[in-house]
Amino acid sequence: MNKIGLVIALFIAAFVVLLAYSTLHGPRYRVEVCMAFNGASTCKTVNAKSEEAALRSARENACADISSGVDDTIRCQNSEPKSVTWLKKP
Repeated sequence: MNKIGLVIALFIAAFVVLLAYSTLHGPRYRVEVCMAFNGASTCKTVNAKSEEAALRSARENACADISSGVDDTIRCQNSEPKSVTWLKKP
């Protein structure tokens, strides 16, 4: 096998190892957060490696759909969720 073939084979092997590692050690928390703001509401489901990151991301994603502008987004994210449902927790 020539040098280029060896480099390509090593790259593919490294990619497969990285893919397997990220799949096996991926997000451990899954949460659905429903937010209500200015008469609108929406729910978002998020996977994350920590409980805090999952809640924060779900809130941010939900508020992005129902708020407009920086001020509204900040107010929405600082408000209490309508509901929080944990779908997966270690």
